[in-house]
Amino acid sequence: MFKSGRHFLQIPGPSNVPDRILRAIDMPTMDHRGPAFGDVGHQAITGMKAVFKTEQQVVIFPASGTGAWEAALVNTLSPGDRVLMYETGHFATLWRTLAESIGLRPEFIAGDWRGGADPVAIEERLKSDTSHEIKAVCVVHNETSTGSMTQVAEIRKAIDSAGHPALLMVDSISGLASIDFRFDEWGVDVAISGSQKGLMLPPGLSFNAISAKAVAAAKKAQLPRSYWDWDAMRGPNEKGYFPYTPATNMLYGLNEAIAMLMEEGLENVFARHARFGEAARQAVRTWGLEILCSNPKHFSNVLTAVILPDGHSADAFRRTTLDHFDMSLGNGLSKVADRVFRIGHLGNFNDLMLMGTLSGVEMGLKISGVPHNRGGVQIAMDSLTNSATAAAAAAE
Repeated sequence: MFKSGRHFLQIPGPSNVPDRILRAIDMPTMDHRGPAFGDVGHQAITGMKAVFKTEQQVVIFPASGTGAWEAALVNTLSPGDRVLMYETGHFATLWRTLAESIGLRPEFIAGDWRGGADPVAIEERLKSDTSHEIKAVCVVHNETSTGSMTQVAEIRKAIDSAGHPALLMVDSISGLASIDFRFDEWGVDVAISGSQKGLMLPPGLSFNAISAKAVAAAKKAQLPRSYWDWDAMRGPNEKGYFPYTPATNMLYGLNEAIAMLMEEGLENVFARHARFGEAARQAVRTWGLEILCSNPKHFSNVLTAVILPDGHSADAFRRTTLDHFDMSLGNGLSKVADRVFRIGHLGNFNDLMLMGTLSGVEMGLKISGVPHNRGGVQIAMDSLTNSATAAAAAAE
């Protein structure tokens, strides 16, 4: 049945793709070996360095974020190497599974899915590893399944305090370009990201940012690699080209996305997401519902995961909301399946879009018969209005 108006895609990625990026992608495909393409590729690589906040190497793969996970591991490690990972949620678990499948020995620090990675637990484990069998520490910056954010700088400090030489690998697939990420300043060795979240693109591009320490590790690593080989990228990338056919039209879109981020200013992008995160959490509290992330220090500004009361199906609520209001919300994954729904508030997103989203949630709760207090939308509106008023006063 035809539904009037635009569908509200409020899952925490893929995020809404703005018209400017759609128009940029909708261009004739260029000869990726021709003289003009070097400018396109160089602009994309240079721009992504600015987004990662690094002066070091960045490579771009035609792949999902899963590919960048694998690239990070196979370029730096050898069969049987031990890696320390932290269970922040579904995606940290998938990364562990991938590590096992390629012949690594991941050690998983158990978590309760209600916060980011614990630097104290990581430091204690590294201190006990006196023979330095652990070759890498792998954490998820923004765990999309739970709405929890890891304090990456604290993980770096924990590794240094333990006096351990392990590489620090960080998945910022859903964090990059929505919440602050500082590759060089935080001492990250390999960062992983994807195109479909804060970068506002369709799925299809993935990224590694690579430190000099990681480059040195790659010279000794013995896991097989070909498609993911950083070294194969290095020479062609210096002139803006790639060792195999790149996702040409996606690179057009990436350059437009980077231009949009820089026009707004990354710090303004992060502040905008912070406003949305706070307003969404205030709405959830007013409804009398529970936020899955229980540590305020780890609240994500990319999404808010909400626990429904016992006896109420989150999936049934999501179906009702989709049927009545043409809005997609994120589902609960694995351990929190059917108990949690997720509100995405990232990427190409503004105040009125958030208010429409929260209105749809509150109406959906009522129609679904989920016990809740009224007024969450009004509280969120007040939060956004107050922050806008404060920003205007500060600008005078």
